[in-house]
Amino acid sequence: MDMRKLVGRNFARLRQAKDLTQEQVAERSGLSQQYLSGLERGRRNPTIITLYELARALDVSHVELVFPPDEK
Repeated sequence: MDMRKLVGRNFARLRQAKDLTQEQVAERSGLSQQYLSGLERGRRNPTIITLYELARALDVSHVELVFPPDEK
């Protein structure tokens, strides 16, 4: 699977499980809502720092953003 799509799917799943909007995550992470939208669609290539900020905003491990769901 394309890593961008995997991160996007994981991010969307975790964000929705926490009942957060993209806007709320944007406020918590310092990233724009537009960036987060592109990320969820697999159109962004996040850096390690971005993954770290997203994980902090979602209160999850950064590993949860990059692991395929069936390998947890």
